Amino acid sequence: MNDKIRAQAKHVPMSPRKVRRVIDAVRGKHVEEALEMLYFLPHAAARPVAKLIRSAMANAEENLGIPVDDLYIASIMADDGPGVSPGKGWRRRFGGRGRWRPIRKRSSHITVVLEERL
Repeated sequence: MNDKIRAQAKHVPMSPRKVRRVIDAVRGKHVEEALEMLYFLPHAAARPVAKLIRSAMANAEENLGIPVDDLYIASIMADDGPGVSPGKGWRRRFGGRGRWRPIRKRSSHITVVLEERL
């Protein structure tokens, strides 16, 4: 039985570029090994990624009855989420010649797909 278990975290207040350096470290690994690795990573993105993997593990166990020992991370990705919209109060920082420059507050959507290793 080759079931895919999926979990998604939306509107994570971190840029996708910072999240991708964490998820590249755990892609293709066994879930227990990935969680252990994420615990010791110094990056701030490690915490929401670990929380998402634990959520996907719980989905597999509760909804499909698949034991956690057989799961690995088949795919994990971080996509762009919405930022602060331009018309609705960009964050500002002073720029040159008495003007202001926008600050982009980025967010990301993280998706993880687990599969059962046979």
